[in-house]
Amino acid sequence: MAAYTINVNGKEHTVDVLEDTPLLWVIRDELQMKGTKFGCGKALCGACTVHLDGTAVRSCSLPISVVADSEITTIEGLASGDRLHPVQEAWAEHNVPQCGYCQPGQIMSATALLSQNSSPSDDDIDAAMSGNLCRCGTYTRIKAAIKTAAKK
Repeated sequence: MAAYTINVNGKEHTVDVLEDTPLLWVIRDELQMKGTKFGCGKALCGACTVHLDGTAVRSCSLPISVVADSEITTIEGLASGDRLHPVQEAWAEHNVPQCGYCQPGQIMSATALLSQNSSPSDDDIDAAMSGNLCRCGTYTRIKAAIKTAAKK
């Protein structure tokens, strides 16, 4: 076990975990932030997506030992006080979630895309979101919500 100090959603946290503990489990179990979801455990489905220095990454396969000097943002860190992030607003406007399980990861990938490309094409959206799976098949609504958020 080792102590790691990490910055999550603008706040420093010190956790005492094994060096190979995936960031997902630090976020969920040590910090009690339950918005980031466990899906496959192999970085294939995108349910565990968070931002690492603004880039969308899969937290289920990222050991805590490599993220200590980075800024981590989870779904809980997107809103500003009572004001939702524009992507979250667009998600609600387009009624994107069905079961909702994959949506935190979808939203995190979408916000990373829009932070790098404020006017993405359909191909850009498809490429950025290709690693996020939705068992309910809400892909059409996801794409529409991303386009709406890009206009905000």
